[in-house]
Amino acid sequence: MVWNQKVSPKTIARLSLYRRLLINSVEQADRIYSHELARRAGVSAAQVRRDIMSLGYSGTPNTGYEVRALVDNISDHIDAPQGQQAALIGVGNLGQALLSYFSSGKGTRLKIIAAFDTASTKTGGVLYGCRCYRIEEITRIVRQEGITVGIIAVPAEAAQETAYQLVAAGVTGILNFAPTPLKVPPYVYIENMDIAIALETVAFFARQQTDEEGI
Repeated sequence: MVWNQKVSPKTIARLSLYRRLLINSVEQADRIYSHELARRAGVSAAQVRRDIMSLGYSGTPNTGYEVRALVDNISDHIDAPQGQQAALIGVGNLGQALLSYFSSGKGTRLKIIAAFDTASTKTGGVLYGCRCYRIEEITRIVRQEGITVGIIAVPAEAAQETAYQLVAAGVTGILNFAPTPLKVPPYVYIENMDIAIALETVAFFARQQTDEEGI
């Protein structure tokens, strides 16, 4: 079994971005045109129209798209109908920032319902509405709650073992913030978010731009 390769991860990412932008503007206007959404998302209007057409939803040249209906269509396409549950491993500064963000809802049906850490000062309590468990309880809680998504925010040396635990417990999607690539079975979808690499890439191109402009 492998993930649905007919759907591009980049398409899903753009649809998620469109939804966030639409939710933020829903109080300002009932309708939006493709060129307006494209400007906010940093893509072309043609790309917006193609992505929205893939949902089976369409607007009109004269009136554009109805904002609330488009949000609902995107949600129906990228979210599980009954919602989907995630586990966070690592409740340091980054982990707590993620818990804070997802506790607000933000229009997504994905919820972090369990957090895990090795620090006894953090386990046994509730952070941003999410109960924090001992790391040894990953298998039991993930299986008990039917969790399919894991978020790894632990030090690099603990990341691979954490991934093994999540996969063994039944997780089939992992978002990895640890600064190391992870090995997972082919049926597990993984996204690596290496902040250090991203920052170094930004710094490199910032320096190139500075050199070109002679600043």
